[in-house]
Amino acid sequence: MTTTFTVFLLLLSLLTSPSTAEIKSLKIQSDYRPMILFEKFGFTRTGVASIAISAVSVTSSVSDIDPSHLGFFLLTEESLIQVLIEYQENPNFCVMDSKFISLLFTFRDLSPPPDSSFNESYPIKYPNEYSLFFANCNPDSLVTMDVRTELYNTDGDNKRDYLSAGLTQLPFLYFVFSIAYFCFLGFWIGELKKHKESVHRIHILMGVLLAMKALNLICAAEDKHYVKVTGTPHGWDVLFYIFQFIRVVLLFTVIILIGTGWSFLKPFLQEREKKILIIVIPLQVLANIASIVIDETGPFIKDWVTWNQVFLLVDIICCCAIMFPIIWSIRSLRETSKTDGKAARTLAKLTLFRQFYVLVIGYLYFTRIIVFALRTIAAYNYQWVANAAEEVASVVFYIVMFYMFRPMETNQYFIIDDEEEEAAEVALKQEFEL
Repeated sequence: MTTTFTVFLLLLSLLTSPSTAEIKSLKIQSDYRPMILFEKFGFTRTGVASIAISAVSVTSSVSDIDPSHLGFFLLTEESLIQVLIEYQENPNFCVMDSKFISLLFTFRDLSPPPDSSFNESYPIKYPNEYSLFFANCNPDSLVTMDVRTELYNTDGDNKRDYLSAGLTQLPFLYFVFSIAYFCFLGFWIGELKKHKESVHRIHILMGVLLAMKALNLICAAEDKHYVKVTGTPHGWDVLFYIFQFIRVVLLFTVIILIGTGWSFLKPFLQEREKKILIIVIPLQVLANIASIVIDETGPFIKDWVTWNQVFLLVDIICCCAIMFPIIWSIRSLRETSKTDGKAARTLAKLTLFRQFYVLVIGYLYFTRIIVFALRTIAAYNYQWVANAAEEVASVVFYIVMFYMFRPMETNQYFIIDDEEEEAAEVALKQEFEL
């Protein structure tokens, strides 16, 4: 059981995103886990890992404690494979004895009781992405301690950078995209004023969504900036989570409402469409809570894996749920086309909703699958590329969606001549598949 858990945790470190590594003070209380993953961080040639522990207590009712089998170490992804091979060859092998780890210290180095503490900084000799682990190879033992970690890189002026080597560009990146969204918002407000007669409630909601996205990004930029410089977010993380929550809920709501044709095709929602909203919004609340727990704590808490699974499951359910209203609208338009006698207009609406369906599918696929793949395959010092790709995809999605459903006096549904009407009738007789 112990070996299985250790192997699982080592594999988990491969999938864990690099930490922002703000200064963290943690309390481990009667913990039985053989290994604890604290952080994952990309170091440059001037990187430093500083670890301080105090109030250390190790208890066991079945065996004597070997202090050399408790301690902290760093592990690269390349070395991780070798450690896994060692476990396969010898299930009773203690990772503290591995020649592939970068051992920082063991509990032999602790000051004698009652202090039982240790404080040391370790310069990184070889730049790479490292995972910081604590290991306890004493079976059936419980560890209690206070831990303070500082992982950072330094520049030529000896200034500390608490962002991982691949994420240090994030403050500037988020600031640029926030400016882009503020400009987008200004343009959208201009369009609403220009076409006042064609403005519907959904257009107002879309404007609010843009505002929340811009505020979310500016708070993300400030959050990362203060973490980068000082190691703490100075409260910007609270604002970031507030605007992120509003933005995500609004995004899913807007997609659902557009998919139903609310306000610009019909003034009300049907019962099944209301149920989708009632399901998706609480799920998004849960997803945001899981996201905050994942970001603000880290893999060292016992339920971290569970929260990740909750977030992933809820995200998948919401992504699937928002597609149903679009599909329902397409089917409804196809049925209506057989009786309303307005083939050209119906065909235009069908084409529009079909394009929107493809757009949403493409956006969800890219931000969930492609971005994850980029984070996995990108070099540790280019992790920011995945964040940039995600933001570019979001900008493109917003621009196309807002263009498709912009307020206009004359749009796809304008008056059509007889020839176009006949051509549309022929097209509608053919099967209109998703």
